[in-house]
Amino acid sequence: MARIAVLHNTLDGRGGADAVCLHVCEALQSCHDVTLFTLSRSSLADCNALFDTAARVSVRRPPGTRLVCRAFDALPDRFGPQLAARSVLLRRHFRRHAADFDAAVSTANEFDLPIPSLQYVHFPQFNCRHTTAGPTPRLGPVWSRLAGVGDRTLPADVRLLANSEWTAEVVADIYGPRPAVLFPPVDPIPGPQPWEEREHGVVALGRLAPDKRSLRAIRIVDGVRARGHDLHLHVVGSSSSIYADYARRVAAEAADRPYVHLDRDASRDRVEELLATHRYGLNCKPAEHFGMAVAEYVAGGMIAFAPDAGGQREILAGRSDRLFTSTADAVATISAAIDGDDRPALPRDRYASERFHAAIREGVAAVLDGR
Repeated sequence: MARIAVLHNTLDGRGGADAVCLHVCEALQSCHDVTLFTLSRSSLADCNALFDTAARVSVRRPPGTRLVCRAFDALPDRFGPQLAARSVLLRRHFRRHAADFDAAVSTANEFDLPIPSLQYVHFPQFNCRHTTAGPTPRLGPVWSRLAGVGDRTLPADVRLLANSEWTAEVVADIYGPRPAVLFPPVDPIPGPQPWEEREHGVVALGRLAPDKRSLRAIRIVDGVRARGHDLHLHVVGSSSSIYADYARRVAAEAADRPYVHLDRDASRDRVEELLATHRYGLNCKPAEHFGMAVAEYVAGGMIAFAPDAGGQREILAGRSDRLFTSTADAVATISAAIDGDDRPALPRDRYASERFHAAIREGVAAVLDGR
């Protein structure tokens, strides 16, 4: 049994990366002594309930975490969650404790760490100006230098994983080495209803945040209804103080439409109920790095639709009749599927969590062995 540190900049966003963090802790806790280092206020119990995980590990937070989180939360939505800045602060704190551990696992992208590590990259958090795949934060070069990776060099004893082939290519563009791909864990949804018994509705799952484009999902369903289809929408989103203003806008738009229902901070049971009983799933984030929501739609036996960019293309097998490039194209694509009475065709169990857990344990073993 080794002493393993898991680093995750914040659990407060309550998104797919946070689910990966909890699954990593769960995968390792039976065979190692695991401690989670994080700069967040969310409790492990709340996150376990949200993601249907059973992580029970020690949690260490830097001194002053609550004050720092409040300062980040006070920033307007347009500045985003400042994940790179949080990671710089978390790395600084962890370096003082690194000697107490045999290895580290990052579930929050790339780090310069003083001990051997396994690092899971959802999308690079530093040196983004060296790729055209995503936005370049104005202070990105500053955070990259402070993180110790301004020269685009990662430690020699790091083992990299990426959440999709698309992300792996972006990492290779920036740092040279290409990570192995390990898709995030998404288990089949229990009790899926037969297609004929499912509701003629759309589920848009994900945190209520500007990058998830919940308002765009509402516009798309507006457009499909304008074509004569009696379709309703469930916007199912975990809320966070990080995106409070955007969540209020989504709530106001939903309140104006009787066919739009906002399931805010829904329990896991409620999420699974919606995924098992509705026909269509809609993701609106462009260039999604993987697309946990898209994978959940497939796992629930739904027909999923997503933007034609990023890792979500891999989940949907590159099918042009499930991918769209604009709001108008999304309206036409969904309408065509309804008109054609299309049925789901993708396997529901492709991303089962046990596959992910086993790969994480194997990766940590390789790091500990120096392979």
